[in-house]
Amino acid sequence: MSTTVNPRRPQRTGVLRTKGGLSLRLDVRAVVAGLLLVAVALAAAVALIGSGDYPMTPDEVIGALTGGGDAGQQFIVQELRLPRVLVGLLVGAAFGTAGAVFQTVLRNPLGSPDVLGFAQGSSVGALVAIVYFQAGTVAVAAGAVVGGVATGLAIFLLAWKRGVHGYRFVLVGIGAGAMLYALVLYLMTKANIVEATRATTWMTGSLNGRDWDQVWPLAAVCAVCLPVVLLHGRPLRMLEMGDDAAHALGVRVGRVRVVALLAAVVLVASATAAAGPISFVALTAPQLARRLNVPRFRKGAQGGPLPGPNLVLSALMGAVLLVAADWASQRLFGADQLPVGVLTGVLGGGYLLWLLATERKAGRV
Repeated sequence: MSTTVNPRRPQRTGVLRTKGGLSLRLDVRAVVAGLLLVAVALAAAVALIGSGDYPMTPDEVIGALTGGGDAGQQFIVQELRLPRVLVGLLVGAAFGTAGAVFQTVLRNPLGSPDVLGFAQGSSVGALVAIVYFQAGTVAVAAGAVVGGVATGLAIFLLAWKRGVHGYRFVLVGIGAGAMLYALVLYLMTKANIVEATRATTWMTGSLNGRDWDQVWPLAAVCAVCLPVVLLHGRPLRMLEMGDDAAHALGVRVGRVRVVALLAAVVLVASATAAAGPISFVALTAPQLARRLNVPRFRKGAQGGPLPGPNLVLSALMGAVLLVAADWASQRLFGADQLPVGVLTGVLGGGYLLWLLATERKAGRV
């Protein structure tokens, strides 16, 4: 295997070639950023596993994960805390990837699933299962998936007019979100005190009490949907140049847009079913991933970051944000006292205000 560097981008792009003639173009900066995010995610995961009523050092955590330590440490790590961390990593990756798809397809930095009503749709599905069927954990998760997917299909149909276009989709999604939120409030009035408490806890968004029953279904969905999205990475990048330019380059615009958005909707619905509607991770992760992959002073035509969905970096950034936020919620406020959805909501809301101010200053909103 040999490595050559593209002379037009001497410090950023490399091409790996094998003896069989296979070549792979690599963005050096993106690879370095990805490795950095993987390292941060692993460190945050180890720190989160070691947090709680029974604190453990990183050495003890790693020992328990690799079969060492006593029986008590292995039980705490492998049965109680590891599933929670894995759910956090998978949910963060799903939200980050879905957010990158929405923002790329809609060509709008505010095109986030939790802004467009998908979280509210999942909440309605979960509340229907809780209030009317007194459902268990599995049925509530199924209701959230059905609600999220049904909301996505409804927005697709309402926004479709010879294709799905960005601002129409955003406006329809915001309107649908408002209507669904009103339905959430109505369902809360129909619930008794026990059901209302359970529903409120779920809608806050939390990783508390997550076990292997949430890990495996979400892992299966990610194993199917993430490769589907990644395989459409190049066409998604071309879509940012406009439909006409993408079509001239051989991209089947309608098919790519529909397939990518459907996969993103399934990811959002499944992640919401596993951990509740954790807000703003899907909005902030792709934006931070883009800024991490853009060299200083290298800007796009309108002064913003260079185009590109950055799907892998967005997934890694989402995983880092969610696990780090869950660790911070435990360390700053005590174990299990502050659901991670509250912290991401506060931080994400501040980021949204900053993003709106930046876009307005640049003349894009």
